[in-house]
Amino acid sequence: MIVIKKIKAVILFGVFGFSFLKVSAQEKLYTNEFPLENVTLLDGKFKNARDLNMSVLLQYDVDRLLAPYRKEAGLEPRKPSYPNWEGLDGHIGGHYLSALAMNYAATDNQEFLARMNYMLKELRECQLANTKKHPEWGVGYVGGFPNSEALWSSFKKGNFEKYNSAWAPFYNLHKMYAGLRDAWLYADSEKAKEMFLDFCDWGITLTKDLSHEQMQSVLNMEHGGMPEVYADAYQITGEKKYLEAAKRYSHEQVLHPLSKGIDNLDNKHANTQIPKFVGFERIAEVDGDEKFAKAGSYFWETVTKNRSLAFGGNSRKEHFPSTSASIDYINEDDGPESCNSYNMLKLTEDLFRVNPEAKYADYYERTLYNHILSTQHPQHGGYVYFTPARPRHYRIYSAPEEAMWCCVGTGMENHGKYNQFIYTHQGDSLYINLFIPSELNWEKQGVKIRQETNFPSEEGTSLKITEGTAEFPLFLRYPGWIKEGEMKIKINSEEIELIGKPSSYVKIDRNWQKGDIVDVSLPMHNHMERLPNVPQYVAFFHGPILLGAPSGSEDLKGLIADDSRFGQYPSGRRLPINEAPILLADHTEELPENLESVENEPLHFKINSEMKNPIDADLQPFYTIHDSRYMMYWLSLTPEEYESYTDSLANIEAKKLALEKRTIDYVATGEQQPESDHFMEKKNSGTGNNRDEFWRSAHGDGYFSYQMKTNKETGLSLMLRYFGFEWGDKRFDIYIDDERLTSVNTKEHTRISQFQEMSYEIPDSMLDGKKSIRVKFQPREGSATSEIYFLRLIRNQ
Repeated sequence: MIVIKKIKAVILFGVFGFSFLKVSAQEKLYTNEFPLENVTLLDGKFKNARDLNMSVLLQYDVDRLLAPYRKEAGLEPRKPSYPNWEGLDGHIGGHYLSALAMNYAATDNQEFLARMNYMLKELRECQLANTKKHPEWGVGYVGGFPNSEALWSSFKKGNFEKYNSAWAPFYNLHKMYAGLRDAWLYADSEKAKEMFLDFCDWGITLTKDLSHEQMQSVLNMEHGGMPEVYADAYQITGEKKYLEAAKRYSHEQVLHPLSKGIDNLDNKHANTQIPKFVGFERIAEVDGDEKFAKAGSYFWETVTKNRSLAFGGNSRKEHFPSTSASIDYINEDDGPESCNSYNMLKLTEDLFRVNPEAKYADYYERTLYNHILSTQHPQHGGYVYFTPARPRHYRIYSAPEEAMWCCVGTGMENHGKYNQFIYTHQGDSLYINLFIPSELNWEKQGVKIRQETNFPSEEGTSLKITEGTAEFPLFLRYPGWIKEGEMKIKINSEEIELIGKPSSYVKIDRNWQKGDIVDVSLPMHNHMERLPNVPQYVAFFHGPILLGAPSGSEDLKGLIADDSRFGQYPSGRRLPINEAPILLADHTEELPENLESVENEPLHFKINSEMKNPIDADLQPFYTIHDSRYMMYWLSLTPEEYESYTDSLANIEAKKLALEKRTIDYVATGEQQPESDHFMEKKNSGTGNNRDEFWRSAHGDGYFSYQMKTNKETGLSLMLRYFGFEWGDKRFDIYIDDERLTSVNTKEHTRISQFQEMSYEIPDSMLDGKKSIRVKFQPREGSATSEIYFLRLIRNQ
């Protein structure tokens, strides 16, 4: 649908030497959304977060963000680039351009417009320089990816050696694709639109000689939302080449199974997948392709229902865990990353536009309050990468001009579009999706609507027609967290008959007049949700608001990250899981009923249930907990289960003692004295530490080995300790005195972030008459050994 904007009486002179009219709306890709400039945030937590984020954005140096682009175009950078996350050099620049456009549209802040236009001028210079200097591969190119010339010149010829050894080139470029699109979409820059389409043409020309099989192999690497931007280009222009490109950049490894309702997401990198499905849904929207539509819809269903935590986020160690590995959410400290929720909200908006069901708005609300809002520090505005669900752990925050993580880039955008989904429209129908203080200027209908609320601190909202008269259907969301029959609506103080149920929309068809007031009662109750696949861990809610509890501030190492490569990890001491609070109740379902409101503190609750390992803290909205360790999920047990739990700890200790009795010899790998005592030999071998335990591994043509005593016994096995989650598959051989005992391929191992012991029985023929044996670990060609945490020679049971 094309929406024609009314012209404002302000003429702005652009940096490109031409003038244009800043209009109030322009042709949009997202036909159900109101222009950001037509939705004004009123005082409240979201406006505060948006304004704080704007002050953070202005602390970044635009010339430093642009340096990678000038460098790759053969132009002298005006200032040195930011050093953090070298290898993805340039990815932040695209996010920053999007954030400038969004915040300018939402606030009319002229500094953001000036910075946006300056970036466009500089980027256009880079695009023209690439076109001139590299006509064989660079026409239309505007990327800052390191060593672009060597990479793309060979890539175009079908040589993927440099591409496969690089860190996600198309993922990087997608951020600038999106930045240019957003500068047009939100800020009406025709120059940005021209640059965007030129860049799209570059991506078509670059890949036109690749076979279908070659293209699919390219897509095995993370490539961001490339299908999305080509679907956008098709919608902008109507040119079929862009739709064909969108489908050509679609990864069939996940498209085909998910379109058939087959979830093959286990152990896949989560945020590699989510943007693909944003693209699939956009293709379905602009082309009506049922396969793409089914893939987008089913992906959303399985991720939100089966793979998401209480606050709306998903993944651990950046990957989707299998059912058996879901305990990693408790054991690991790198929980869901913010980027995932950024992209899941984009997918949710796209699905809602095609099918405006309340379930999408319910998920959107949950994730907006409990994840997105929580990832901004309320004082300095730093962004969060990982949000651990591990009991009594904490989050790390970025600092401007230091950390340049992916979640810094998406964080720049997150807080600039809080007004994007409060209101939407389907034709002449108005949808009220979120209860956020704001004012809508619906130009087409000639009305203004003001929403005043202190939700969620109060259980209701009020809508007032402040200008105009119009007849249209108003659809009010009946949230899924309200009990059936409890939502109440009054129009001009008169209660209306409500036809609706939880997680639906209530339709009010009326000729609306200036001064009409709609009062909505939104009763909130306490409830709990269980951790996916680990039901003994529960989280508490009041309405849609996740409740957490601060649990101390000891050892918050790296709370504000430096510019180190892995500064985003919360690396302070992991407090023991078995010493975290445990809630006891005869019936776990009764736990929410035992929460007691704290007087004069909205959304604060005392836990009145029996608690082992207690902490002295009340529950409060998770998004308000900062600079602290916290409890999000609580182990909940009946008294009988608790007795079994303590018995299991005793059994674990008994098994440890029994294993010691079976052990003939033991090597603590990675530790100097034990390795020296066992006459270690090594080549291309290294050590490290994980969970306070040392390991050793080898790579390439390397190896490591130890001499271990046998006491001339037979009937022995070699026990090794691995860590279940490994990055990539490892293939290696284990030898006893240069005779191969077994070959190991970790692809067959359980991918769970816990230590695991595996035993390999040693044939007696390898042991007969020997006082000692040499145990050797050697990688297969092109691979590496696992990280080995200890070796034991043990008697078979």
